Amino acid sequence: MIKAGIIGATGYAGAELVRILTGHKEVKICWLGSRSYIDKKYASVYQNMFQLVEGTCLDDNIGELAGQADVIFTATPQGYLASVLKEEYLTQTKFIDLSADYRLKQLDVYERWYQIEHKSPQFLEEAVYGLCELNREQVKQARLVANPGCYTTCSILTAYPLVKEGLIDPDTLIVDAKSGTSGAGRGAKVNNLFCEVNENIKAYGVTTHRHTPEIEEQLGYAAGRPVTINFTPHLVPMNRGILVTAYASLLPKPDGTLPTEEEIRAAYETYFKNETFIRLLEPGVCPETKWVEGSNYVDVNVKTDARTGRVIMMGALDNLVKGAAGQAVQNMNLMFGLPETEGLRLVPLFP
Repeated sequence: MIKAGIIGATGYAGAELVRILTGHKEVKICWLGSRSYIDKKYASVYQNMFQLVEGTCLDDNIGELAGQADVIFTATPQGYLASVLKEEYLTQTKFIDLSADYRLKQLDVYERWYQIEHKSPQFLEEAVYGLCELNREQVKQARLVANPGCYTTCSILTAYPLVKEGLIDPDTLIVDAKSGTSGAGRGAKVNNLFCEVNENIKAYGVTTHRHTPEIEEQLGYAAGRPVTINFTPHLVPMNRGILVTAYASLLPKPDGTLPTEEEIRAAYETYFKNETFIRLLEPGVCPETKWVEGSNYVDVNVKTDARTGRVIMMGALDNLVKGAAGQAVQNMNLMFGLPETEGLRLVPLFP
């Protein structure tokens, strides 16, 4: 059995890790780390785990944990793992970090967008960006995986085939994204109170959201050059889910005509036909968050607009599963040579 430790086990992403790993036949959770609930029974924090999880919350002594666990998940705020990670720990165990500490390769970009000093930049080059569908082989060999953000996973996968194939001008890409409130975490914030969120929708982080450089960096690799986009997130009154609607200008083919919708869909088929967790919907069907809730699936589709010469790309995922914990478990499966789908064949909830 793989012994897994979770630091930040009582946040929403951490709790989702506990839920998924509890049903994983190859894993035993050996450490439920939570500064806020030390010595409290985990099931008293999340009563849905009553008689399912017997453990007690421990501290975040990562040095002690590294000697016990085969893999450590850090579902923690930005800056935590970067402040404590040492080569000594990486020689003892594997790390999957759900924060942004190792997602960006350029130190100055990280420090500018996150407004904190990076304490262990020596590991930036080694860290593998854990978007499994794009970096599967690198993840298999990794000691340190940077689990992608929720908005970024949906945005990148929604646009990737068209950027990679040169069918769109990525510098015209506009990503309009909407997320449920669990994406803001479990901490008490006035802006996330029921009366503030219910019957309301609002944009936030306009031109400043910290997932922007992550999307640009990864799509830049696909394009083979730096990419600049517009990314605008919105908060909507639901618990979980992300919906991305992205727009970009089509690039003419050598004969001067624009790609047809059939050619556009063929690009998605090429990249995603063998991907268990990416579902290309039937023509004309728009993704909905309800169709992926509670699952590790990403639903995508595309529609061309011949009148404007643009294409509309759509994607939906559960921000706590494929956007966080599910993707982390998918990465773990790859790192330990397990079937990639182990513990993740979660049927979406409906209604």
